[in-house]
Amino acid sequence: MIEPDFLRTTRTAYDAVAGLYAELFANALEDHPLDRAMLIAFADLVRANGGGPVADLGCGPGHVTALLHSFGLDASGVDLSSEMIAIARAAHPELRFEVGSMTALDLTDGSLGGALARYSIIHTPPEQLPQVCAEFHRVLAPGGHLLLAFQAHDDPSELAKSFDHKVALAYRWSPDRVAALLNETGFTETARLRQVAPPDAERDFPQAHLLVTKV
Repeated sequence: MIEPDFLRTTRTAYDAVAGLYAELFANALEDHPLDRAMLIAFADLVRANGGGPVADLGCGPGHVTALLHSFGLDASGVDLSSEMIAIARAAHPELRFEVGSMTALDLTDGSLGGALARYSIIHTPPEQLPQVCAEFHRVLAPGGHLLLAFQAHDDPSELAKSFDHKVALAYRWSPDRVAALLNETGFTETARLRQVAPPDAERDFPQAHLLVTKV
């Protein structure tokens, strides 16, 4: 199977900045209580549904994977970048990290109690997003929970708008349109969080979290 160009370019870009990225975002959640609150709610829901493995998809250097583990989840990480995975394995040797793509996950059908894709769908071309959502649905058990986070825009007439991400081509998503796509894929929405950009933010983009459950 021929690998799509966007996967090769995204992997190469993140391989090149993996060390710097790990340093910059090592403590990124300390000043974001609402982000942490969504992760805590996600963890609580997964445990209430019987637990089960949780995959951090697009895990980068693994700091959020480790946080999920600290919440009592059987968490592992998957990332496109082998350099990111090497950093994650070195920093968190007690956890499992594998190289992989959200377009074709090396996971058994219905094997996960939860999946997190935190700012990792942003490099997915809009035409590929239905395939990625279908993969999320495939690997989750019935009643499993999925938490997405992404840069957002407020124009429901467009699914995605590209923006000048510093690492690789990226897209902001319409929360309404993404929620509708997830619904069509077989999820039901549980909760949604929209955060406005703070006044000192580098880009005036809102951020969105969508928490959905596999029907």
